[in-house]
Amino acid sequence: MPRYEYRCRTCGDTFELSRPMAESAAPASCPAGHDDTVKLLSAVAVGGTAGASAPAPGAGGGGGSCCGGGCCG
Repeated sequence: MPRYEYRCRTCGDTFELSRPMAESAAPASCPAGHDDTVKLLSAVAVGGTAGASAPAPGAGGGGGSCCGGGCCG
């Protein structure tokens, strides 16, 4: 279940809630009971497999162009 981050405008507390995506825009009360909260925009990193690393610049042969020399000519 996704976690969403909120900030209370009354007390300034920042907190997270786990809720279904369908409820992501629903109002949320802060742990202190205040109702004036705003959902924060969170940056999420999405990538390939764990432990995979990007090739070094110029790796892959072919002169080190932007895509390793295979398709950029």
